[in-house]
Amino acid sequence: MATIINDLKNLFQRGEVHIRLIFINVAVFLAFTLVQIVLMLFNISISDWLQWLEMPASLTQFLRQPWAIITYMFMHAGVMHLLFNMLWLYWFGQLFLYFFSARHLRGLYLWGGICGALLYLLAYSVFPFFTPYADYSFMLGASAAVLAIVAAVAYREPDYRVNLIFLGSIPLKYFALVVIGLDLLFITADNAGGHVAHLGGALGGLLFAYMLSRGTDLTRYINKVLDFCSNPSVISLKSHKPKMKVNYGGKSAENADAKVNPDTERVQTADERNSQQADKQARINEIREKIKQSGYQGLTEEEKKELFNASIR
Repeated sequence: MATIINDLKNLFQRGEVHIRLIFINVAVFLAFTLVQIVLMLFNISISDWLQWLEMPASLTQFLRQPWAIITYMFMHAGVMHLLFNMLWLYWFGQLFLYFFSARHLRGLYLWGGICGALLYLLAYSVFPFFTPYADYSFMLGASAAVLAIVAAVAYREPDYRVNLIFLGSIPLKYFALVVIGLDLLFITADNAGGHVAHLGGALGGLLFAYMLSRGTDLTRYINKVLDFCSNPSVISLKSHKPKMKVNYGGKSAENADAKVNPDTERVQTADERNSQQADKQARINEIREKIKQSGYQGLTEEEKKELFNASIR
């Protein structure tokens, strides 16, 4: 048993962000399922307790449990619910990492889930069709977070082709349009709250990709909070980092547009740094074009390593 636990721990530590998110979702599901089984043996229901971790449709109830805007996206109603969400997270999480960074994926999962929850809360508060059900409606699941990832990739690479059973290879933009369109069409059907949340997550993903293309990262502050929670000392060290003054040959390198290259012991200008960065970006763009033509498996090991190093910066 100890060996299995160690293997799972090592797999979690070595895994990409989407693998870790899958581990967390599965672990939460198993933990609550086991607790539910134990309590049922004593004729105790856990459903009333679980509602405190699910996203309520009522604004009044939400103010009593604001943490639910985060916890709900790690909860699932059953094995099939969990399985489908985790399969989508695995497939599109892997695809997301070809074009964005691991930090973006981590932040977007939460950003998409939050956007889905807020639209769900807004819809049940504003539209008369939903308001009669608001007081006893609750939502759970990672669907909104996952659809944010799907929408972001579709915006970034709309012509990237995905292979689907029975349908063959189709551009990602059409796949995303069908998925989002179905949620829009069934917004008043069964699981209406889920469809609303899916739309919120998709809109959050589109907004993230659009703003990132304009130079604004909507996940920046989410990632800062996560960094602080995982290692508070990182924030404090960065905020108190002393300014350094480097002297070479009696001259001080105080110019913010220059930095020292330890290999050549000379000052590297901003133009040189920009040129190097442009060359690296051009190389990454070439690799991404190759992915669109022959898929990720068509890359060499060196190209995979370059793409991975670019994703974690």
